[in-house]
Parts: sequence; structure tokens; C-alpha cells
Amino acid sequence: MASETSPAPRPVVDFWFDPSCPWAWMTSRWVDEVARQRDLDLTWHVMSLAVLNEDKDVSDDYRAFFPRALRYTRLVAAASELHGQDMVKKLYDALGTRIHPGGSKDADEVIPAALAEVGLPADFAAYADSDEYDPQMRASHFDGITRVGQDVGTPVISVDGAAFFGPVISPAPRGEQALALWDGVVAAANFEGFFELKRSRMVDPIFD
Repeated sequence: MASETSPAPRPVVDFWFDPSCPWAWMTSRWVDEVARQRDLDLTWHVMSLAVLNEDKDVSDDYRAFFPRALRYTRLVAAASELHGQDMVKKLYDALGTRIHPGGSKDADEVIPAALAEVGLPADFAAYADSDEYDPQMRASHFDGITRVGQDVGTPVISVDGAAFFGPVISPAPRGEQALALWDGVVAAANFEGFFELKRSRMVDPIFD
């Protein structure tokens, strides 16, 4: 009698993002494409470029961007605590679509529209300017960043415990190309001695 084989376990994937980062947005679209073709146990987590750089010497222009970015991370952190994991991805998609392909830099326009899209009340916007859930937001941030080290940014991805920053891609690949990149990145990340493979960014984020 032929022995029955058990199905392969679903890869456990965790993705950390700052809603404001265009490169994290590109990578998240790639992971979405992979998830449409592969059965992933996928969880989305917020991290913060403002927190990452709070003690670093950065340009004045970059530092001026942090208050706006922090509003989005606080909003997603509140949604996670009050409405659960499903709302994290919904709100990220609603915010990110307006921030990145939509090109909006006005948080006072982005936030109400995103909340309306995901069915949250307009007064939920107050959490964008509240530090009530900062401890949870910071805990989520450091859970991701400590897996890869302080000298990287967003996004951070962990696949079955093998964590890495990036990949930084543009545009997000589709179909078989998305799967080929996924398999290659995961294979590299699983090699304990692999740390870096890099070339200069020659294009800006190309949004669909």
C-alpha cells in the first residue's frame, strides 16, 4: 500500500512596513502577488522610520518627513490593537494607494479617505495624533528590526524565522517572475552566512 504524504506546511511570513515608504509599498505588492499564487501564513506588522532614525544624524529634509510618517504608523498601530490583524492590511492598502500611486503628501486628506474606505469612523483619525498606542507600535517596530539589525530600514520580511530587509524592487514583479524572485530571496536568506547583495537604485518606484 502506498504511503500517504502530508501536505507541506504553509510558510509563516511576517512583513513589517512603514506606510510612508514607497519601497516598502513596492515590496508589499510583490508579496501580495506571491500570496495569490502560494499558500502563505502571512501577517502584516507596522514599523516606523521615525523610530528607526530618532537617534540618527539625518538631513533636515528627511527629519521633517517623520511627523507625517508617524501619524500613519500610529493610525495603523491603533487599528491593529482595536480591530485586529485583518484591519492592518486593509488600512495599509487604503493609505498606501493614496500616498504612493496617488502621490498625496497631505495626511489630512489621506487619512479620512482611507478610514472611509475601510469602514472606520471619521473620529478614528484622532489616533494619528495620539501616543496612546506608541508602546505597541514601538514593540512591533523593534520586533522586526532586531531580526535584521539597526543599519537597515523598511520593509523587513521573515519567512519561517529567516529574516531580511527588502528586497528593494521596482516595479513589483508579477506571475512566474514574482515566484522566481521569492524563491531566490528566501533561499539566500536561509543561508546563515549571507548578508548583503546590492547595486545602486537606477529607477524610482514604478507604481502600477
